[in-house]
Amino acid sequence: MTELVHHARDLAPAAAVVMTMGALHEGHAALIRAARARAGDGRVTVTVFVNPLQFGPNEDLDRYPRTLDADVKLAEQAGADVVFAPDAAEVYPGGQPQVRISAGPMGERYEGASRPGHFDGVLTVVAKLLHLTRPDSAFFGEKDAQQLAIVRRMATDLNFPVEIVGVPTVREGDGVARSSRNRYLSEAERVSARELSRALFAGREAAPRGPQAALLAAHAVLDRAAAMEPPVVLDYVALIDPADFTEAAPDHTGPAVLAVAAKVGTTRLIDNIPLEFGAPA
Repeated sequence: MTELVHHARDLAPAAAVVMTMGALHEGHAALIRAARARAGDGRVTVTVFVNPLQFGPNEDLDRYPRTLDADVKLAEQAGADVVFAPDAAEVYPGGQPQVRISAGPMGERYEGASRPGHFDGVLTVVAKLLHLTRPDSAFFGEKDAQQLAIVRRMATDLNFPVEIVGVPTVREGDGVARSSRNRYLSEAERVSARELSRALFAGREAAPRGPQAALLAAHAVLDRAAAMEPPVVLDYVALIDPADFTEAAPDHTGPAVLAVAAKVGTTRLIDNIPLEFGAPA
């Protein structure tokens, strides 16, 4: 039976933690199952907290779905021992924190450029939840590739005694990456949203011809998607070096992330796939 806990004083240290904002879906379940496999007989804690620090003034904090009863059931089915669902006063006992963690230059690119201050809010709450849950390892989805890269960098730079583990993106049958925001899409918008993953898959298919070919193939799909009804309104599509989240050079070799962000209707969606480029022949 999964225990529901609201106060940090009632938490025992975790072998593994999965941090969420609730509205859990199969992507979260995959994270929890991965944590369960790594933890063995150790305690797996799932946190559910809609973090106000990472929402901008015109973003969807108020309408972000809150489904705690269903979240506890899914967490239990996936193998969690504890769901930690604190309120804002528990996480931020002094109100809006005066001291926050800065994501630095990595947090100012791509998602950070579109959402100023977002990653500072993410890192501040992740640091707090790591202190409160005291895990050996913490699991994050590769769908949020920039978040994963920045959390890893924080753990390294600030000497957090925790292993940060990435878990591959879970996709629905039509290729769309699982996301709590998918529920905002109308039927017609959902059809348009498929073009994000189609663009990434086109880039992956072209990747053996090199980084520029992969990027051009993704652009071609998204250019057509801009004429759909409703249109896919592109924010960015980029080939990124995951080490520091800068744009990959045209002759880049080694791991890379092909990432896309766009709006369909009023819903902003992100997706990415990892790629690997060999040295030129």
